Amino acid sequence: MHVVIVGQKWLAAAVLQACHAKHYTISAVATGGDDTFRRAAHAAGVLHGETVTQIPACDLIVAAHLHDYLPAAIRARARHGVLAYHPSLLPRHRGRDAVRWAIHMREAVTGGTVYLMDDGTDTGDIVAQDWCHIRPDDTPESLWRRELAPMGVRLIMAALDTLHTDGALPHRAQDDALATFEPAFPRHKIADARGVNRGSKLRGI
Repeated sequence: MHVVIVGQKWLAAAVLQACHAKHYTISAVATGGDDTFRRAAHAAGVLHGETVTQIPACDLIVAAHLHDYLPAAIRARARHGVLAYHPSLLPRHRGRDAVRWAIHMREAVTGGTVYLMDDGTDTGDIVAQDWCHIRPDDTPESLWRRELAPMGVRLIMAALDTLHTDGALPHRAQDDALATFEPAFPRHKIADARGVNRGSKLRGI
């Protein structure tokens, strides 16, 4: 099974390291210029490029912390498509700022979803999900680091294990009747769970 990883930051690096530990064949990675992911690829001896246009043919593309849309021509290079991770219980909180919106809306529970990317924004079929509590004092950064980023690695690796063992990824359609989509959260007004403007720069999300 030949896998290509596209993404950035801790999540992409952690997925790469987990695949390397399981001796999965990583054909290449696209780092988007991110230093953390580039260093992990270099340490693992994996061929890496900056852009997704350099992705070779493979069995599966894994999108780990990828904010960019992959067009159909790129997705078609992978026999089993693109497995992506989104930090919400899809179809709720589609969009790039799912963690911030879940906290801003004072929700008590959120989660993560691995899904097969399609032509929509976070609309593809669900492969697996898990959930977690949102603590009253959580910020997007603390929730991501404590719960959602490690959850993403677990869900992605479980899906890879299933594909490796069974040769297929079971999946189910999202229920569009439950779908929500939030726009990009205003960067000048990043709020914590109580709606207070913290004015901080959140790293790693």
